[in-house]
Amino acid sequence: MRLQIGYVPLCDAAPVLMARELGFAREEGLDLDLSAEPSWATLRDRLALGHLDGAHMLAPLALASALGLSGPPSDLIVPLPLSLNGNALTLSNALWAAMAEEATPGEGWRGTARAFARLAAERRREGRPVTIGIVHPFSCHAYQVRLFARAGGLDPAALRTVVVPPQHAVEALSRGLVDGTCAGAPWNEVAEAAGVGRVAALGFDLAPDAPEKVFAVSGRLDGATRPLVRAVARAGLWCADPANRGELVHRLGRRGTTDPEAGPVARAFDRDDGGHGLGYLRFGAKAQGHDPARLGWLLGQMRDAGQIPDDADTTAVAEAVFRPDRLLAADLASPP
Repeated sequence: MRLQIGYVPLCDAAPVLMARELGFAREEGLDLDLSAEPSWATLRDRLALGHLDGAHMLAPLALASALGLSGPPSDLIVPLPLSLNGNALTLSNALWAAMAEEATPGEGWRGTARAFARLAAERRREGRPVTIGIVHPFSCHAYQVRLFARAGGLDPAALRTVVVPPQHAVEALSRGLVDGTCAGAPWNEVAEAAGVGRVAALGFDLAPDAPEKVFAVSGRLDGATRPLVRAVARAGLWCADPANRGELVHRLGRRGTTDPEAGPVARAFDRDDGGHGLGYLRFGAKAQGHDPARLGWLLGQMRDAGQIPDDADTTAVAEAVFRPDRLLAADLASPP
């Protein structure tokens, strides 16, 4: 069976990409046609309209799509979480330099947040609010920007947020179109390597092990769901194996995610002595496992942002969208 699968060019699309490239899908009797989408909104619409059978997707956007809050009506389900962490907030060099006068040395990202808050509050009073690029309103990126603002004592409403697809974040920073961006790996790494911005905080700092991407599939797939989930889940386990790290970085770079010689892809996975790197991107069993607390965290952030009501009906719909039983039914321990 031939299936159309969408993704946005990011390191955390690796399980979807490797499912095809390493033959996991073929072993399940599937041929995958991969489609790199220009934005999360385009990917959302194409999945809802039946142009895609499955997709690498922002976890909150999958919920919003299924709830009818974003894009066309959708029958998608989420049988498989893909990744944890991977985001960072990168600020322009100009904003970073202006903040330097406010920052207190040795206070880490929390000190940076306080300096940011003081400058952002001043800019708002002057009528020129700080502008931060986010990849979509229904994203952990949007919620992490809010958490960063509040950590510094700033009302998130003081900021102006605009949607910038992740692959355009570096350009937006370099052209001065935004004062900062919150995006996934490798685009913060690329921005630092290009000298157009400085990382202010990791998503991991703001919300450790937050659910980032999921694998969403059309509710119309029926019998194809099980082998497709198996293929992507097996690829995710392969991506998580440290023994495969070098090959994974090479394959992601070769696909054009970024320049494989520049090192940004590798930095998304590298860890320092404290146990994490710039993005602390995590795949495999920990990411793919069903943890009700992660769905609870997503719903809490969506409520805090005023995107959903705090009622039992919304929670029930969300729980019906996240279908860990489909992963369990895939039975990864059995042969294809």
